[in-house]
Amino acid sequence: MLHPRIVAPAPAQPGSLLPRRELAAAWTLMILLAGLAWILTVAQSRDMGMEPGTMGMALPLFLLLWVTMMVAMMFPSVAPVAIAWAQAISRQSAGATRAARIAQFAAGYLLSWTAFGLLAYGALTATGRLVDSHPGAGRWLGTAVFLLAGLSQFGPLKRVCLLHCRNPLAHLVRYAHFRPWARDLRVGAHHGLYCVGCCWGLMIILIPLGVMNVAAMAGLAAVIFLEKLWRWGPWLTWAVGIAFLVLAALAPFQDGLLPGLEMSEHSMM
Repeated sequence: MLHPRIVAPAPAQPGSLLPRRELAAAWTLMILLAGLAWILTVAQSRDMGMEPGTMGMALPLFLLLWVTMMVAMMFPSVAPVAIAWAQAISRQSAGATRAARIAQFAAGYLLSWTAFGLLAYGALTATGRLVDSHPGAGRWLGTAVFLLAGLSQFGPLKRVCLLHCRNPLAHLVRYAHFRPWARDLRVGAHHGLYCVGCCWGLMIILIPLGVMNVAAMAGLAAVIFLEKLWRWGPWLTWAVGIAFLVLAALAPFQDGLLPGLEMSEHSMM
């Protein structure tokens, strides 16, 4: 039987290197950006259902919506690293140069999630076609997704990437030695890849729960935030994994657990 590692180091708080006033301002900015993204996401979800697949969205529109969702869900948890790197940038540049470098970091981070969004679009497209041609396959697909998500919570990739996200100071020192060319963009993309490695198993849950399921997105955002920043985050990771495995066992018999894989009457018509 697997057991979680007892040693669960508290996550570093690089933002504490900033003066209190600047720290508060930086956190406020990150929360405001996430809040704005949540408003846009909720507004868009009102006009969309939770049908299987991409809900008729073309790839450019899907990626735009996906990036907005990632800002809403990820910015609070990535704030400590972003603030620490912004502080390092502030020591080396000012004015428009500093703003451009910070924008490059954010763009690199979102670029990693955009790449994952391409994979998500392909998976959702295949899901929509499968459920459309074989409606009964939805419950087994949902079972497979819950099972994969649950197992990913116990895997080595999750452990390594979560350790990076919880203790970023050593990596920030490493980032300082990156070559100057597009360094901030590459730093953002590098950290974004770790976030993808840490959270991909959580994000695929939106396939059976619904891509535009705001309640599911909010719950996942809370889990991601606590996994990375809470002292007992690693134990939460295991608890969530167990919950997913339980859902995998129940999914074949409980259609209500799979709102994102049920065809609506309008779609069937």
